[in-house]
Amino acid sequence: MKALIMESPRNAVIKDVPYPKPGPDEVTIQVKRTGICGTDLHIYQGTFMPTYPLIPGHEFAGVVNEIGANITQFKVGDRVAVDPSLFCGSCDYCLSARGNHCVQWAAIGDTVNGAMAEYVKVPEKNTFHMPENMTFAEGAFIEPIACVVHGMNQLQINVGQSVLLFGAGSIGQLLIQALSNAGAGELAVIDVSDNKLQMARSNGATHAFLSTEVDTKLGNRKKHNGFDIVIDATGIPEVIQTQLQYLAPKGTHLQFGVAPQNASISIRPFDIYHMDWKLIGSMAVNHTFKPALNWIAAGRFETTPLISSVLRLEEVPNFLSNGKATDIMKVQISFE
Repeated sequence: MKALIMESPRNAVIKDVPYPKPGPDEVTIQVKRTGICGTDLHIYQGTFMPTYPLIPGHEFAGVVNEIGANITQFKVGDRVAVDPSLFCGSCDYCLSARGNHCVQWAAIGDTVNGAMAEYVKVPEKNTFHMPENMTFAEGAFIEPIACVVHGMNQLQINVGQSVLLFGAGSIGQLLIQALSNAGAGELAVIDVSDNKLQMARSNGATHAFLSTEVDTKLGNRKKHNGFDIVIDATGIPEVIQTQLQYLAPKGTHLQFGVAPQNASISIRPFDIYHMDWKLIGSMAVNHTFKPALNWIAAGRFETTPLISSVLRLEEVPNFLSNGKATDIMKVQISFE
């Protein structure tokens, strides 16, 4: 079968590799759609826990092609999506609903071979039936929405709270829809792209500003005039550094974007104390895949407009080497 292999930083090639035969408790899936995530770009660049060589791809859906000897819940031909999280299930973190911090944490497409390939084998417990009316393109969005669900669980937004979101890419657009569904009041969004800001408005943003307009438009929205919630969906340290000035007393800052591992920002501890701030993170998926599947199946998310382009597997190395353009949202790989 053909697969994209990241052999080292900035070195991705298409190769023929052996078909992944399932073990007793595994299923092998014929991949139909795989999303390219910002994390995949970080792995390609060597800045996010890279383990080489690696077949990436953790946002995917497909059809069961073969089942292991102990499989009871799935049959060949079933349409499925997969939670990439690999938790041990027995450490203190797994046993206390903190599986995303499992001491043996791993993930399909991040630390073990994933779905930028014609076939991938996965544990049965990570596999979920898709509704018949759900497309494979939608199925490949369940994982990023599962990340959003975890972020929303961390945030615990109250109805009517004001929110300032930095970053209106595909994950930012999903956050906008989630925040709107969850009862946000004022929802202001910042980005560098007019096209993304236009989409943010259609998805529920009440205000949308270019990053060059922030000082002008939000110069009076600091400290006691600030926002109840500020969210970073950029992962850019220089942007994150500026965000806390817009956070109101007793406000919450959610770090959702993935910054480089060795990046840092400067913050005064006195400000955290004096302003009663809560600073929280949101790491990946934490038993939130099924809620995300339910959320998208209920029609709560518009995902089709977020797909900027659909590539063949052979086109992905060139896409990775060229980098992501400003106006691109979600790019998916089609095997259909």
